[in-house]
Amino acid sequence: MASREFLKILSSARLGDVSAQQNLANAYLTGAYKTPIQPSNALIWLEKSYFSIANQILEDQSSSSAEIFNTLGQIASIPLVETFNSPAFGFGWDSFWRLAESNHDLEHASAAKWQLVNLLLNPQHQEIQSQLSDWLKKSSGITSNEKISGLDFGGLQKLARNYLAELAEGSSTFASNAKELLIKLQPKNEALSSLWKVWLDEQNEEALVRAAELGLTIAKLTLGLKLAQLDDRVESAETKSNASLKKAAHWLELAAKDGDRDAWYALGEIYRRPQFSGYNAAESDRCFDRAADLGHAQAQLRKGANLWRKREKSEEKVRGLQASYWVWQAHQQGVPEAKDLLSKILEGCPDPKKNEWFELAQFAEQALNHHAEHKLDEDWLLLCHRLIIANQFNFSKAELLLCEVGQLQHEHCVVVDIRWELPKILPRLIQIETIQQRRALLAAGKAFAGSEIDLEGNLRQRRYRFDRVTDWLKTTFAAQATEASTN
Repeated sequence: MASREFLKILSSARLGDVSAQQNLANAYLTGAYKTPIQPSNALIWLEKSYFSIANQILEDQSSSSAEIFNTLGQIASIPLVETFNSPAFGFGWDSFWRLAESNHDLEHASAAKWQLVNLLLNPQHQEIQSQLSDWLKKSSGITSNEKISGLDFGGLQKLARNYLAELAEGSSTFASNAKELLIKLQPKNEALSSLWKVWLDEQNEEALVRAAELGLTIAKLTLGLKLAQLDDRVESAETKSNASLKKAAHWLELAAKDGDRDAWYALGEIYRRPQFSGYNAAESDRCFDRAADLGHAQAQLRKGANLWRKREKSEEKVRGLQASYWVWQAHQQGVPEAKDLLSKILEGCPDPKKNEWFELAQFAEQALNHHAEHKLDEDWLLLCHRLIIANQFNFSKAELLLCEVGQLQHEHCVVVDIRWELPKILPRLIQIETIQQRRALLAAGKAFAGSEIDLEGNLRQRRYRFDRVTDWLKTTFAAQATEASTN
């Protein structure tokens, strides 16, 4: 049964509330409010949100192109292949190509490219690819992107292969997935394929060894794991002889050279075995780190936990930042242990209504939405952004006034470091948990990027401006709220 909060958001979304439409899409993507995960429904509501914002821009209302890109960025997180039969698929198809060819946001462009690659090239989706080819023939002019408008299905696959190569060589979060898909797409002759089939059907070890010798990565990995018995719960790898572990390491190293993250992780395990003659803790850590880089969830947790244990010896500017990134990556992949460790490293404040600056932040949002009407100076506008950010992440007053807004956001958290003015106040790491937090950071970052460096002045000047601005906000908008309630 749908929760009361979900029904409230649904009602607002149906009435055309853009924020509610985006929240509803996020619920269908993440399962919030006990909502069933339905990417097709998420895409439908994001389509409504997108066109609502686009229409507001045409009517010279308060929306901006930044909100357009923010909506498109939210679309990039949708698994495109799961929305093929959705009424909004045409919109999604066009949006993903627009994002992929855009230089506005490299993170979202990479996400869009991966979703297109997965749909057009992944062998697991051959049936959908066939249907997509037919759909494209009937849907000429479906996209506004000139680069792809004249391409047939084969041409689109060629472009997707270029994206795949780019992602595999890059450093985005999709690099490991791209490398895996490249391996899957490697041509395999009939003899190698039949050997692998014999192993799967009959568990014939000779066929497995032959397939590994012929270069099949999955066979190398499987043989290495079998020799080390890392995949066998009955007999632990602790009981394996040095000779068996040496052979296992040989095959796993070959699989690792092909970019297999499971092979790197297994090598890390072997180098930690006391009966292995090549025992090497440093090499073990290197293998685990490589597996983490390639997206292995347990390796990411191990790397993060290791960095967290050694944080006191670390030379990083903000201790715990690297550790939190890797633990967060593992948490994103659903590793249960990651959640507890992440809560020790990062602070959380997902509900701004409970924070000290909530009322002032609401007034500040109203001021920003009507800044032309009130003829606010730029330094006042910047302070309004600071109030909104402070409320989203529960800053202290000192952090509100002194934080370097342009340097706050990292991929997974906010780093609040005001030691440049108050050396005794330690930095804080706060997890980014909501869309509203990301939107606030994006808006503030753009406002500060276009301002003069010395516009805000020193701490004394900022305190003086804070008192003036907050008094004005309370006087102006609290009075309006009271008047509205009486009417």
